[in-house]
Amino acid sequence: GSSGFLGKTISKTLLNSNNNLFISDLNEKKLTKLKYSLSKKFKKKIISFPCDLEDINSRNNLIKYIKEKKININCLINNAAFVGTSNLSGWNETFEKQSIDTWVRCMEVNLNPVFHISQALAPILKKNKNANIVNIGSIYGFLAPDKNLYKDTDINNPAAYSVSKSGIIYLTKWLASNLAPKIRVNCISPGGIFRNQDKLFVKKYIQSTPLKRMAKEEDFIGVINFLTSDASNYITGQNIIVDGGKSII
Repeated sequence: GSSGFLGKTISKTLLNSNNNLFISDLNEKKLTKLKYSLSKKFKKKIISFPCDLEDINSRNNLIKYIKEKKININCLINNAAFVGTSNLSGWNETFEKQSIDTWVRCMEVNLNPVFHISQALAPILKKNKNANIVNIGSIYGFLAPDKNLYKDTDINNPAAYSVSKSGIIYLTKWLASNLAPKIRVNCISPGGIFRNQDKLFVKKYIQSTPLKRMAKEEDFIGVINFLTSDASNYITGQNIIVDGGKSII
C-alpha cells in the first residue's frame, strides 16, 4: 500500500530514519512516480514492485521476486486496504445492500495477504536483529460504528471493512505469540483520517472526538518511527490506537 495517502507518509518516515525501502502497490504508474519522487529527495536504495494483493498469483510473484533477488527485509508493514470506490456496487451501501462479492474482495485484500506475506517473509525477517512487522488496523476493528455519524450523509460503514480490521488486530496478537522471540509484531489502529469526506460527517466526527479534529497523515510519523525502531524492543502483540481520543468516549 505504498502509493496511498498513509503509505506515502510511511515511506517518507522510514527513509528519514535512514532505511532502505522496498515499496509495493497495485497501481504500477503511481508506484513508479512515487519511487522517482522519493529517489530525488532521499539518497537511499529504493526498490519497487507492483502487486495486486487481491490476486494470490500476484502475491506469489512478489514473494518470489524478493526471495530470488535475495532482498533482505527486517521490517514488513502491511498497510494496503480495500476501501472500495463511490461507484462500486454493494460496498458503500446500507447493510441490506452490501454484497457478498465486496465482502469477499475486502477480505482478500485487507486480511488474507497479511497472513500470506507475513508467513512467506518470516524466514527472511528472522535473520535480522530487531525484526518486526507492523500491521495497519482501524478503530473499527474494535469499535462498532456510531450510526449517528453517517445519518444524512453519503457515507456508509461496510461490515466487511470492520471485520477485516478486527481480524488484523487479532492476527497481530497471534503472530506476535508465534513469531517471538525473533520477530516483534504490532498493530496501529487509526481513527478517522481527513480525506475531504462529506462535510456533515466531518462536523459530527470532530464533535465526537476529544481533540476536536480528524487525523492527518503526519499524526502517524511518531508511532511508525517508534514501532520500527529499537525504541520499542520490548513491545510486541500490541494494538496502538491513534484516534485523537475518540475510542475513550
